[in-house]
Amino acid sequence: MQTSMDVVTRIPRGLRPVLLRPVRALLFLVATLALALPIRAQFVAPSQPQTTQAVQLPLSGRTSQSNGTVKATESPIAGLTNSVNTLNSTVQVEGVYTGSTPGTAQRPFSGALGFREAIQRALAYNLGQTNATQTVRQAEGQSHAMRSVLLPNFNGTVTEDAQTTDLRALGFRSKLLPLPEVIGPFNYVDFRAHLTQTVLDFTAINNYRATGDVARANRYSAEDARDLIVLAVGGAYLQTSAAKARLASEQAQVDAANALYQQSVQQLNRGLIAKVDADRNEVQVLTEQQRLLSLQNDYAKQKINLARMIGLPPNDHYEIIDEIPYAPGGPLTIEDALTQAFEHRSDLKAAKTQMQAAERSRTAARAEQYPSLSINADYGGIGVNPSQLQTTFTAVATLKIPIWQGGRAQADIEQADAAFTQRRAEYEDLKGQIESDVRSAFLDLTAAGSQVEVAQRNLQVSREAAELTHQKLEAGVSTTVGYTQAEQAVTAAEFDLINAVFAHNIAKLSFSRAIGRAADALPQFLKLP
Repeated sequence: MQTSMDVVTRIPRGLRPVLLRPVRALLFLVATLALALPIRAQFVAPSQPQTTQAVQLPLSGRTSQSNGTVKATESPIAGLTNSVNTLNSTVQVEGVYTGSTPGTAQRPFSGALGFREAIQRALAYNLGQTNATQTVRQAEGQSHAMRSVLLPNFNGTVTEDAQTTDLRALGFRSKLLPLPEVIGPFNYVDFRAHLTQTVLDFTAINNYRATGDVARANRYSAEDARDLIVLAVGGAYLQTSAAKARLASEQAQVDAANALYQQSVQQLNRGLIAKVDADRNEVQVLTEQQRLLSLQNDYAKQKINLARMIGLPPNDHYEIIDEIPYAPGGPLTIEDALTQAFEHRSDLKAAKTQMQAAERSRTAARAEQYPSLSINADYGGIGVNPSQLQTTFTAVATLKIPIWQGGRAQADIEQADAAFTQRRAEYEDLKGQIESDVRSAFLDLTAAGSQVEVAQRNLQVSREAAELTHQKLEAGVSTTVGYTQAEQAVTAAEFDLINAVFAHNIAKLSFSRAIGRAADALPQFLKLP
């Protein structure tokens, strides 16, 4: 039996005149003591405590994919091409990682953006980092809420009661002595502190552990978000830097075409060449100028895209100051890379912790069938007014033993087991995906490095051929058409080298992401000063 005793030993002054009346007053007092007076000594049954239920986790633990993705890819160029480039490198950024919160107010910007500063600004203001941080805070708040169920809960109350009681309405009848229909009004005040404490509840304990694991998994996911931000912003900076290099190369080509056209105009005025040759050179100047305009637009758009990702105003009113040169990859073997990836990848740690959280949730569901013990107590003073309070208390210990709950516990176990099975499958799948990422990135890095060497040799040969053609033109044994073609070959070779270096650096970014801790390993891979 669950009982509580509330003992009051002092009679309010408002009822003392009633005790001086004759037998009628005595019978009246006996009839009302157990019902209405705030001065009582009786057993009362406390309300039944609610049974703790297991917290059901989402079926899948892969919450980061819904927020956005970042992926670097290098695919072979299909078909025949005159370029030595055989790889098409891209960094695909989707979702929250494409945006940011304004950061120039907190961190002033000089107008010149280096690679390291771009990464630092992204880690501070990119929307992916903001989203990951707030997700961690929310999960920690849920964990603290679950912990509060296990900790003492103290509350204070002040109650003032003024009431009347209709005895006939309650069923009191007397043929010997007439009873008043309504007694009162009478009143009391109650100042009281309440304590609730869960002593033993395996479901609540495992709920707290499960939410703690979820919070820890979100912290790992936040670390993984940093790697994705580095990959996204690093790729955007490299792409912008490559666009700047292409623009500079094309500007040189425009200047060369202009010089050749001016020379042809002078030769035409002297009657040394036909007008068709001068017109051809003019068309070449206009063509190169149009290419320059297209590259200027591409460079400006790349700068705007980069600014959006790192908290700068979404415009192109700044300069890219770092050029990331070609540097051969490190001596890391594929076996070492796989070892580092399984040790450092934060998303793998998050998946493992999510699996542990699901296992805790399943244990919590099974614990719904176990007994639980709790304590409820109150202590305070009661009386007709604050100056006449009498101390009273209540202490209740409740041992709840589940017998039959309509199959609810079994239903919770089934749901929790489904979540655990799904998350274990996701963990095993992610291990395979990580190995695939590492091996693919290693192959891309090798192929991109070989492509840079070919592009460097191609540029060297093209410059030598252009120099020989220029000498022939000066000697009068070659035409401007041959010289123009030679200069175009040099520009194409420069573009090939720019693209090859870009592909190699993207491969380094992808490889550093594949082995984990990209934010820490990136300077080592890119050979940053």
